[in-house]
Amino acid sequence: MSVDPDIAGKLADMEAFQALDADAQERLVTMVGSVEEVVGIEHALAVLGGASSHAGDEVIRCYVGFEPSGKAHIGWKVLALQCKRMLEAKANVMIFLADWHAWVNDKFNGDMDAIQTTARYMEATFRSLLDHPPEGEGAGQLRFVWASELMRSPDYWARVLRCSKGATLAMVRKTFTIMGRDEASSDHDLSKFYYPAMQASDIFEMNIDVAIGGMDQRKAHMFMRDVASKYGWQKATCLHTPIISSLKASGARMESFDHKMSKSDPKGALLIHDSADEIRKKMKKAYISPDDPDSPVYELAQHIVLAEFGEIVVTPDPRFGEPSTWTSLDAFRTAVMDGTLHPLDAKFGVADGLARGLADVHAYFEQHPDLLDQVTAYTQG
Repeated sequence: MSVDPDIAGKLADMEAFQALDADAQERLVTMVGSVEEVVGIEHALAVLGGASSHAGDEVIRCYVGFEPSGKAHIGWKVLALQCKRMLEAKANVMIFLADWHAWVNDKFNGDMDAIQTTARYMEATFRSLLDHPPEGEGAGQLRFVWASELMRSPDYWARVLRCSKGATLAMVRKTFTIMGRDEASSDHDLSKFYYPAMQASDIFEMNIDVAIGGMDQRKAHMFMRDVASKYGWQKATCLHTPIISSLKASGARMESFDHKMSKSDPKGALLIHDSADEIRKKMKKAYISPDDPDSPVYELAQHIVLAEFGEIVVTPDPRFGEPSTWTSLDAFRTAVMDGTLHPLDAKFGVADGLARGLADVHAYFEQHPDLLDQVTAYTQG
């Protein structure tokens, strides 16, 4: 596994990390070594050092939440790879299926049948992306929890009100990017102002030790930690994974996440159900330039292909070059920029790596097409 050198350096400087035994150190490095940001690592360190988890035992419980809103795009692969690392590190991994959150956010125009069918599709998708790990509530196991289950409890709604108390409308508006919305988009809909409080309450109510999300979820996690400080509640460690840009994105990445890959833009998104030929066809049009070190191609190479396989295999037309294998993003990028590697060959090498990593998902849905067919019908309807 490739470990971010900045994170490795910070860990090495922490006395609490040095005090862990070798197994606990390896587990922590596996958990945090490939993310873009770690916030509040102290809790994860403490549990690995023998302190109780938020549920009062030794099991580290992590979660990542998803709105059931349609077919999965390639960005899910980044989160799935992080979940695999958590399972490898003996954490319990929860996929939280936020059906009511999707309803608040107007997914499928509020059709709860479509939302919940998509949630079942997501269960099948993640089982396949994670290689069908053992399921349960123990260490190294996977589980699925639905928002509609959690929300049956009156304690949950009391928690939502507490999380809302003291949060101004201006503060909540600043978190709307977690829903993929701008600050002015929802003044006509009060339910959306409860969304951040619901997301924070999910974490508290389920005794989550490690909250995982893309960098676009950072504001929600910081809101959660601020609420915890106010009430003296336990704080989850937060792990933020990189965002994959639209294939059409170019230039420096923007904090607003306007560059983020979205399945609503078919030309800029790769879906996990795209065939190898479809991935190559879309990647052929992806932005990459010998004069620019930024490209969605490099992001896909770093955060998915290299992260999963440790190599990018480039197989050009024999008339124009020999096969090559790249194990370093810097070397791969340099080869494109100095002309050693043709940009189209680089794109196809990454495309083939992506297809390799999706082969098991494709095989599963070929044998079990019903849920995918239903989601396809909903998204085309």
